[in-house]
Amino acid sequence: MYNSFRRVCERVLRIPPDPGPPPGDEKTTRVFRASPNYFRYLFVLWAMRTAVSVLPVIVVAAIFVSVSSMLPERSSIGAGGVLAIAAMVLFLLVLQRLLKLAVLRLDYEKRWYVVTDRSLRVREGVFSVQEMTVMFANIQNLSISQGPIQRLLRVADLKVDTAGGGGEMGHGHQEHLHTAWFRGIDNADQVRQLIQDRLRRLKDTGLGDHDDTHEDGGQGSGMILALRELHREASALRAVMERV
Repeated sequence: MYNSFRRVCERVLRIPPDPGPPPGDEKTTRVFRASPNYFRYLFVLWAMRTAVSVLPVIVVAAIFVSVSSMLPERSSIGAGGVLAIAAMVLFLLVLQRLLKLAVLRLDYEKRWYVVTDRSLRVREGVFSVQEMTVMFANIQNLSISQGPIQRLLRVADLKVDTAGGGGEMGHGHQEHLHTAWFRGIDNADQVRQLIQDRLRRLKDTGLGDHDDTHEDGGQGSGMILALRELHREASALRAVMERV
């Protein structure tokens, strides 16, 4: 049944199969996915919320049935009517919670984290697919967060804080514009180290953010090359004049 639900959602919602690589050398592309334990973590949270939603309905129905059965004059609804209403409410509530579980499963499967030598891309969401691209030049901080249940399941969230303008996320999600999350990964330390190493290597080259030049149609790149050529010619001319 879930496979049918997934196929319908993919067709109706037009969910892309996988994200394209972010700016950078495609040979350096690394793809990370949420751990299977991340879905178990989501399932535990879902089960707790479901219990909180369903138990009050059962308790209230039991109280009404007990009270109505003790009254000498039965109401027009009666115990049977109360049970029928409670059963209908409980059925709708369980159906809603099962739909929520299916959406959680699909969200887990459609979650992608892609890292190249110059940037990273995070994609998540089902009904509203959100995709964020962050250039390494804009990264300000990398931190790992892990709650008690996450520690038990050995998963963690990697938080990537960026400077202003460091990423774009569609559908008006401005509150997440400066933060990217690698949620539910089981190798958060390794991913953080990978990003730090590539960020350090990028800074050591002194080349800066090459993709800024791509956005202006290559004019910035041409200017840099022209300035470098002018510098070499000036240095050569100076050497010749010193020999004279």
